[in-house]
Amino acid sequence: MSYTIEAQTRTDLGKGSSRRLRREGKVPAIIYGVGKAAVSIAFEHKDIINIQANDDFYTSELTIVLDGKEVKVRAQAMQRHVFKPMIEHVDFVYA
Repeated sequence: MSYTIEAQTRTDLGKGSSRRLRREGKVPAIIYGVGKAAVSIAFEHKDIINIQANDDFYTSELTIVLDGKEVKVRAQAMQRHVFKPMIEHVDFVYA
């Protein structure tokens, strides 16, 4: 199955910036890979909370539309809130 997530590039980095994003209902994330520069991104929490419940989310390629450009990635790691059904941060790897 194919999944697509709309995202924006982040310029503000750090703990305070990530907390502000989470209060706004967004998820901070990063895309990295061998030979490519790491890109910090943010997307809506509602865009990922439902699709990450599918088993093939972690094994299939995802498409992230980053500022109008499509990027193929795979989910590498995901940090979740301890007891709330919230995603704190996601690491993606270039596919």
